[in-house]
Amino acid sequence: MEKQKEFKKTEDLRAENQENLETESGKTEEFKDLLSERHQLSFERIRQIPQEDLVKEPYRSCFVSMAEFLLLAEQTAEKQRRDDFRFLSLKELGEWNRSLYEDILPEHYDESFANPQYAVRMLGAEHGPLLAAFYAQLRAAVVFAYEGRKEELTILAETLIEIYNRYEGDLPASKSVKDILYWFHSDYADVTIPYRLREQLDPSLTFAKDIIMEEDLSDLRYLYHFGEYISTTQMEIADFLAKQPQEIIDRMAETFVKGYRRGFAVMGRDLSRKRTVAIRYELGFERMVRSAIIRFREMGLEPIIYRAPVWSVSAMPNRRIGYHGASPNRQYDYDHRYDMAVYFDKAFKERRQGILRTAYEEFRELAAQYAGPAVIETFGEEPFRPVLTQDAFSLTKKQEEWLNQDTNETMMLTDHYIPGRETSFTIIAFPVPAIGDHYPGIFDETIRINTLDNERYQQIQQKLIDVLDQGNFVHVTGRGENETDMIVHLHPLQDTEYETNFENCVADVNIPVGEVFTSPVLSGTNGLLHVRSVYLGNILYHDLKLTFTDGRVTDYSCTNFENPQEGRDLIRQEILKNHDFLPLGEFAIGTNTAAYAMAERYGIAGKLPILIAEKMGPHFAVGDTCYSWSEDEPMVNPDGKEVIARDNEISLLRKEDPSRAYFGCHTDITIPYSELGDITAVCADGRELAVIRQGRFAVPGTEELNREL
Repeated sequence: MEKQKEFKKTEDLRAENQENLETESGKTEEFKDLLSERHQLSFERIRQIPQEDLVKEPYRSCFVSMAEFLLLAEQTAEKQRRDDFRFLSLKELGEWNRSLYEDILPEHYDESFANPQYAVRMLGAEHGPLLAAFYAQLRAAVVFAYEGRKEELTILAETLIEIYNRYEGDLPASKSVKDILYWFHSDYADVTIPYRLREQLDPSLTFAKDIIMEEDLSDLRYLYHFGEYISTTQMEIADFLAKQPQEIIDRMAETFVKGYRRGFAVMGRDLSRKRTVAIRYELGFERMVRSAIIRFREMGLEPIIYRAPVWSVSAMPNRRIGYHGASPNRQYDYDHRYDMAVYFDKAFKERRQGILRTAYEEFRELAAQYAGPAVIETFGEEPFRPVLTQDAFSLTKKQEEWLNQDTNETMMLTDHYIPGRETSFTIIAFPVPAIGDHYPGIFDETIRINTLDNERYQQIQQKLIDVLDQGNFVHVTGRGENETDMIVHLHPLQDTEYETNFENCVADVNIPVGEVFTSPVLSGTNGLLHVRSVYLGNILYHDLKLTFTDGRVTDYSCTNFENPQEGRDLIRQEILKNHDFLPLGEFAIGTNTAAYAMAERYGIAGKLPILIAEKMGPHFAVGDTCYSWSEDEPMVNPDGKEVIARDNEISLLRKEDPSRAYFGCHTDITIPYSELGDITAVCADGRELAVIRQGRFAVPGTEELNREL
């Protein structure tokens, strides 16, 4: 009881001094002393939980699991502070890494309290999901341990104690537990949200960068220093790259960095005014990232390398934005993608926006120096087939509305401090060993595809654009079992000598080379888009069908589940991002037949990321246009013509109400050449100009593209 009184006294003192205490690098000595006291008291209390019988079973078992995990995280923090991990063998580091994730690995997940289904079965439908959600958030302690973030470790420990105390004696009302979780996320948002923004903008936070630049990357023990789950995938990637000649590594990095610089040049943006670039990637590619850091510095840009978010308030469902290791269990990630449902309401949204606005003002100078992200994606893992469960949290209709509002308000706020018209980006992708026995060959072929001749493709694509620009609309049909039948309306050109509908896109922001794209007119854009098999995000969709009416998705289905409604729910959550509809933001024709040939040769079409897949046939993007937040900035093709198709009827609403103009998503869906029938430009006078016939390019001067097919 004395321990609990001391703990409560410390909590009261923390609350009284909260407004006067500086954060992060500017912490006062008073704060540090108080934090050390809180930390010591809370972990003393956590150590008592496994020995107590104050909470009835099965809840006691749940809290013992949480307490033992948190104590392991604290032990990890101690080892990290003493630099003990540096003296462990590769095998020992692997065993320690696995121990931190043991409870949620697939082979143990069926009996983990972090599994909503198991939690509901053991703890009931009211308490189970709440405690599973908190357990998932508690796992952020691994990151805090490695990065030495004592304040956040203490926050987690104190909250676990507060929840545990509620279960002493009689079972508490689930609402009281939910209230604790609500105020936990809300009260500490002024700690978690500003730090998340800072780590995305501040190059002086060098935890990961120091590992990349200072460790011996031929000694794979370095991977365990990041504090991420390390699977055989990360080990095999790092080992494969460690054996590559330096000239190959430099070629990969040079393509990546040149694409970034070319993006600024193509869009007519001034890179000289910027000072920082964010590199996002999956662990294992450190040799390439080190080479890229050197090249970015030569350009005058200091790289920022920040981790994917670990706080629920900053995470996005099924997206890991920042560097990351492997997922220990993709079903676990999927089950917890909407844990925000515990606390996300209108008041929380408004609080989050207020904190974010204040944080942006604090980091205004850093935001002005930020040039945008440079992203390395991976592909080759077996597609994920999620198991839907009613026991996991989902958003209510009202919460979906609030979340969509929050997304729009965040985009507007970000554009105010980091104007899209002043930044750029680049994305490149490489395979991982899970792609199969031909991994070395696929890797080499990917490098070849990523470095194809830009100028040659630019010339060929211009011939396609010259034909497409004559059309009033484009008619796209499928072939064989593909039922696609789409009419895509184009913007009227007032002066064909100086205007065009399609951007001639080579390998700048999107590597590899190979597409022409436009933002269609929504009115009159109708029909069915059908793809028999497509990999979007980390999910493989079977027989995906989207119906468009005046450029808006009005119906959708897939055959991933026996129950059609489950397929609809999956599409609404993962493709429509919980919106009632999405517009057709882009229509494009991919020209990279070399990528398609590689996919066919190795049988990996179902494992390619959209970054490459979109270049392998016509694709339709649902969501925002490619020019969102930059529609008023002129875009000029190499032939000197301005791309006038930067808006549609919905994005134009930004001039009245930006919250109605954007959706915060853009998902490309590609019809592969093997399923493609015809693409025809239909002119105002009724003439039909063949662009593609039965999956083959038909415009004179594009025959070269058919050789790979």
